[in-house]
Amino acid sequence: MSIEESVKKLIEKPIKALGYTDIEVKYVKEFGTQYLHVYVDRDDVIDLDDIVKVNDLVSPILDEADLIQNEYVLDVTSFGAEKPIKVSCLEKYVGKYINVHLTNPYKGLNYLEGDLVSVNEKEVTLSYKEKTRLITANLNRDDIDKARLAIKF
Repeated sequence: MSIEESVKKLIEKPIKALGYTDIEVKYVKEFGTQYLHVYVDRDDVIDLDDIVKVNDLVSPILDEADLIQNEYVLDVTSFGAEKPIKVSCLEKYVGKYINVHLTNPYKGLNYLEGDLVSVNEKEVTLSYKEKTRLITANLNRDDIDKARLAIKF
């Protein structure tokens, strides 16, 4: 089992008990320093106080388990403003501005970015701008292989 898998197994249950729904762990070397990145997500907004709570929960657990023998920096964070969305969970994001990647292009486009209007089992409706025109695209849900929140400019 990798360090990432071992750490996730150790901290996942306590973090989920705080109400977080998704946890990801990455152990990487960046600029000569080892980092243990712990990403957390939930349906509500995550602020700095939330990150501090998770850090304060995770740090002693990791210290006690002593899984990582080398020096490292613990970095607890959220997935950010453009967090990935599971295609199976698109219903939660109706009304949000999103970016989708399509396996079968829509009008020659592999990527679309716009407001998620509606979602059902087979179809996703996205409203996006093409120059100055507002276009409503009805997309086959099976054609979407990736989705993420996006920032509207």
